[in-house]
Amino acid sequence: MATPPTETSRSELLGTIMREHRDGLLAYAERMLGDRALAEDIVQEAVIRAWRNIDRLLGMDGRVRSWLFTVTRHLVVDWVRKPHARREAVGVHPDHPVAGADGTEAVHDVLLLGRLLRQLSPEHRAVLVHTYLCDRSIAETAGILGVPAGTVKSRQHNALRKLRAAARPEVARPEAARGHQAPCA
Repeated sequence: MATPPTETSRSELLGTIMREHRDGLLAYAERMLGDRALAEDIVQEAVIRAWRNIDRLLGMDGRVRSWLFTVTRHLVVDWVRKPHARREAVGVHPDHPVAGADGTEAVHDVLLLGRLLRQLSPEHRAVLVHTYLCDRSIAETAGILGVPAGTVKSRQHNALRKLRAAARPEVARPEAARGHQAPCA
């Protein structure tokens, strides 16, 4: 009869996962996504799932690596399938012209947002990625990040405030050009 897993064996396996598999998982996810920060979030979620299934993984005898890569692949596929990843516009009809139909505005916005997100601390960025990009609730995000819901709300508020402040010099405001004060300035 197999002996039940101990806290030591659980900790050792989680340490092994982080030491031996994290970099490979990160490279794998980054190759598929083309985005290091997003790949880090995906790997973090894969490690959290490993931690949640640690007792099951202890009995897998050498198949942990393939389990981790499979989970990572599924997380990437789920991410890509979400509407935000396809940049779908709800309510836009193909026959109606869209501002910047050549795509330059969208590309500019994505590049600007990426640069602004990299200016945030990893904690603030993680909260925004989970709540806005992964469409998770405050409670879900708190559970994933292992912090209280109030901390998630605070980080979300502060991150959005920092993003707005950082974006102001780069965003052209027609009201400012005409000498009018913008209502949100």
